[in-house]
Amino acid sequence: MDILNKLEWRYAVKKFNPAKKLSEAQLDKLIAATRLSASAYGLQPYKILVIENPAVREQLRAASYNQPQITDASQLVVFARYAHLSESHVDDYTNNIAATRNIAHSELDGFAGVMKGTVNQLSEEGAAVWTSKQAYLALGTLLTAAAVEGIDACPMEGFDAAAYDEILGLKEKGLAAVVIAAIGFRAEEDVFQHAKKVRKPMDELIEMI
Repeated sequence: MDILNKLEWRYAVKKFNPAKKLSEAQLDKLIAATRLSASAYGLQPYKILVIENPAVREQLRAASYNQPQITDASQLVVFARYAHLSESHVDDYTNNIAATRNIAHSELDGFAGVMKGTVNQLSEEGAAVWTSKQAYLALGTLLTAAAVEGIDACPMEGFDAAAYDEILGLKEKGLAAVVIAAIGFRAEEDVFQHAKKVRKPMDELIEMI
């Protein structure tokens, strides 16, 4: 597998084939890969919602400027950040570490202190920015994993986040929608798949110091 060829192949799909769906195994693998995404401290201050319900997706399409990817893709993935990041999230995470690695919680006191220091120094706006950045890291992992697996995707920011929060009941869950991605398989008539990928030249984008 040549990852460069896979990344050349991928593009932000504008038209999905609504009749072609991910298999359960494909979806499971894609979500499992996204779960393994990099995150500051490993904290993962977000939740990933996989939307399949057609009625819900019709509502979300209306809140997404009627973009067809919302309903035509196999699934819609919503990345929602923690709306109110707190020390309790750090405690939940360190409890998970202790249980997963079978170590005493006291061994994590220093690490927990560093994380709580970061959380406590963030303003509400700063926390929103920081948690959103973590969600975007997960989005990047999703897009790369999808390309490797031959699955199409379209990352999207063109949606009414407040409407998404209302439709999905995110506020009640302490969450706020950040970014979304439609996943599935491209339609044959999507002309954008034949367009040559345009990126900055290496010598313009990369500087070795």
